[in-house]
Amino acid sequence: MAFLPLRSVSIPDTTSRAYRQWLGSIAEALDDPSCDRNELCRSILTDIYYPTLRDAHPDELPEATRIALLQMDPRNITLEPEYYAEIDAQRYARVKPLLWLWEMFDKSPLGENVELGVRFRRILARHIFKRCGRDFKCFHFVKFSFGYNMEVGDGVTVHRHVLLDDRGGIVLGNGVSLADFVNVYSHSHDIGDARDIETPATVLGDGVRVTYHATVLAGVHMAADAMLGAMGVATKDIGSGEVALGIPAKPKLYKPPRDERPEHPKTKDPLADP
Repeated sequence: MAFLPLRSVSIPDTTSRAYRQWLGSIAEALDDPSCDRNELCRSILTDIYYPTLRDAHPDELPEATRIALLQMDPRNITLEPEYYAEIDAQRYARVKPLLWLWEMFDKSPLGENVELGVRFRRILARHIFKRCGRDFKCFHFVKFSFGYNMEVGDGVTVHRHVLLDDRGGIVLGNGVSLADFVNVYSHSHDIGDARDIETPATVLGDGVRVTYHATVLAGVHMAADAMLGAMGVATKDIGSGEVALGIPAKPKLYKPPRDERPEHPKTKDPLADP
């Protein structure tokens, strides 16, 4: 196999400055303890989706347009996790505006811009998660349950269309990589009555890789350096260095000892923190 580290991609200097200024203003606002997160979300989303209607009087707008503008304000919408019985309403109220801002940003013309999107989500993650380490990199259309039960280490990468159901808590250790369309759960339903629910924490240790379209079920612990193969469903713990495959996933391969792995030079992620 070829050694293919990520390459740097340049954008115009004027664009880069504009991005830094906009992101900096959002980060500064969120660092202010007095920030009204609902109003911040409403203002940003209105500027993205309906900039010409920012100061419009509601009575002068068509009814459907008024309804659309209401969606810019997280106080006017409900999200599925708000209906979960075990929600900590006070903690969720703090993160809900940022979760809505994250989701609506992803659906906007800005969402698939990697340079802007990764840095935007990183700012929000630091104010949503229980813990967020350095160089967190998240691509578009990732969804959370509560958000506040996420514990994320350094150098974690989450790719497109990933579901992180943190009802019972999810821990992602340093260097964890979640590929496209991965699902990680931390709750399960009783087969007799779906209203009987368990919420064990799900833990992915340092260096764990979960590959395309794979699923980690609630309460599973993947030890450091473990791997779950494509389309696999982890129903039980996976040991260090094990590569689990299939449904249910079972260890079928084992990573070579570290001293037998290729010795490549360290490379910098072009989207890492400055």
